[in-house]
Amino acid sequence: MKTFWKVSFWVVLGVLAGVLMREYLPMHSAEQEQPLDTSLVTEARAQETTGQQLQTHRENAITRAVQKVTPAVVSVNVTKINRYVQRSPFFNDPFFRQFFPELFNDRIVEQPVESIGSGFFISDDGYVVTNEHVVGEATEIIVAMADGKEYPAKLIDRDRVSDIALLKVEGHFPSIKFGDSDKVLIGEWAIALGNPFGLFVKNQPTVTVGVISAVNRNFSPLEGRIYEDMIQTDAAINPGNSGGPLCNADGEVIGMNTFILTGDPQSHGSVGVGFAIPSNRIQQVVEKLKRRRGKDTNVWIGMYVSNLNPYIARSLGYPSVQGVYVRRIDRHSPAEKAGVQLGDVIVEINGETISSYADAQAVILSLDLRVGDKMRLKIWREGKLLDIDLVLEKYPE
Repeated sequence: MKTFWKVSFWVVLGVLAGVLMREYLPMHSAEQEQPLDTSLVTEARAQETTGQQLQTHRENAITRAVQKVTPAVVSVNVTKINRYVQRSPFFNDPFFRQFFPELFNDRIVEQPVESIGSGFFISDDGYVVTNEHVVGEATEIIVAMADGKEYPAKLIDRDRVSDIALLKVEGHFPSIKFGDSDKVLIGEWAIALGNPFGLFVKNQPTVTVGVISAVNRNFSPLEGRIYEDMIQTDAAINPGNSGGPLCNADGEVIGMNTFILTGDPQSHGSVGVGFAIPSNRIQQVVEKLKRRRGKDTNVWIGMYVSNLNPYIARSLGYPSVQGVYVRRIDRHSPAEKAGVQLGDVIVEINGETISSYADAQAVILSLDLRVGDKMRLKIWREGKLLDIDLVLEKYPE
């Protein structure tokens, strides 16, 4: 009997063990085979893919252009010497005037002043362009890169009339490609880069974006400079942006940021009306400055001309609209000394026929003009053609 119960006990125990093993082990095995780690990896990869997709989605033509252009944009740090006359505090006192005449001599005081502008490399061998008003009369020029490195720059030459200056930094640097400013489209994207308010210090240049608002805007004369065919943009341009590049969505330079209009003499910030020198003119002037290296080219002509139209030609009695007429003459300038008069129509410069302002500009840019050179003008005045020789002088301070 005892044997029967022992056998029965072990049989029942074996059956129970089999049932438990059948129920428990598959379940446990299934739980062990659950792809917990694989799921986490898959989720992480999915998040990474989503992040890459979002990054790609955020990138556009503007961000790509900025990445392309930024390495070649620089801050131009300038030290200038300001000169001013300091009057004697005793100049109206008769006692001091009688006994201490040396106290009445005015003194010329020189004071170093630091200023900041922008610029950009136009070639890999270190040529930088900026505005002439940024570096004019500079005693020291330092170019600062986006990576924080600073380099001394040499002023190769400057053209005050066009407000363009050429600098040279020794070394090899990234540069920006010029675009064709004659093909700029009104309404296309415009990207301005530079150093407004000195924010570009061992950091990235400031980027502002707008559109091309207009082309062929003329502001001449303006502070003794000739700004013709300027590009207008609503991309924010502020003090310190002068000399920086205005680029298109392809990362090409189409202009150089130069000045703004605020509508209020007391205001200095951007109101969305900025102007840039077109890239094609920059290239023309740069080639001229390279050829004139080491020569005194800060020349003064002292007259300002504009295109003729039927109304102006009729008022002058001129029988054509071919040529340019003189609309302003600076006092005591080479033009005034040579006898040029308001309303004169210039038809030739140094033997080259002039039909428009563009012709006059092209001829002047092509000439190797410097202080002391002569410019021969053929002008029409009251029905007669006259030859006038104009001797160029240094632009007065």
